Amino acid sequence: MRSLIIIFFISVSLLCTAQLPKMENGKLVLEKQVTFKTGSAELTDEGKAALIPIKEFLVQKDYITALRIEGHSDNSMDEPATQTLTEKRALTVCKWLVENGIDCKRLIAVGFGSTKPIASNDDPVGKGQNRRMEFIPAALKGKAIGGMPLYGGGLVAGDPCN
Repeated sequence: MRSLIIIFFISVSLLCTAQLPKMENGKLVLEKQVTFKTGSAELTDEGKAALIPIKEFLVQKDYITALRIEGHSDNSMDEPATQTLTEKRALTVCKWLVENGIDCKRLIAVGFGSTKPIASNDDPVGKGQNRRMEFIPAALKGKAIGGMPLYGGGLVAGDPCN
């Protein structure tokens, strides 16, 4: 019982100290990267902790009616496998947010595979930068932002409500 109480207080303190993400170039920027177990769509404990600011952002900014969660990767695997993995990871993030109180109708999970690198895939540092999740507000008060489709050109990974 005592360990449950300690875990509860640690969880509450993490929620209370979570810094809201900053907005840069139309994207939410997290202090820590969302991480997954290697080659899978299973969030690590650190990955779950990194999502707390996104959850808090959505709680506080209820006028953001759609948030696109984008999965991106490097080119280490063949493209069909990479595409599938980025879709699964985006959907996993959405489902974690839903399990933690966010309305599933506000979330759009999309995967881009390795089609949108932000760094060179020729070295480990660049590959690490390309393996990422991006969080883009896609609609304000029910209206799409910036004339883009809500899915942003990626492949929709599935319905976070299912």
